[in-house]
Amino acid sequence: MPKLIVVNRSGEESSIDVEDGLTVMEAIRDNGFDELLALCGGCCSCATCHVHVDPSFRDKLPQMSEDEDDLLESSDHRDDNSRLGCQIPFTPDLDGLKVAIAQED
Repeated sequence: MPKLIVVNRSGEESSIDVEDGLTVMEAIRDNGFDELLALCGGCCSCATCHVHVDPSFRDKLPQMSEDEDDLLESSDHRDDNSRLGCQIPFTPDLDGLKVAIAQED
């Protein structure tokens, strides 16, 4: 099963197995990371699933939509590697992807 590496806000790193068909947000939420609120449930309307993605995987991710870009603009913690976890379908070619949960705005 593909693995996702998650770094929480304290800097602690965990490796989790991800079931086929989940998004990065769903995988993180379903594995007990309470820091990732995901208030809208994956509708790309709240930015509470903001993560920083390992730059080596950036080319493997789907293109950022205008809606996602607009939501991330509201974050004080946005950087070049910011994405919304709900907008990243976790596929087998993302095995080993490392994301850090962004600080809360």
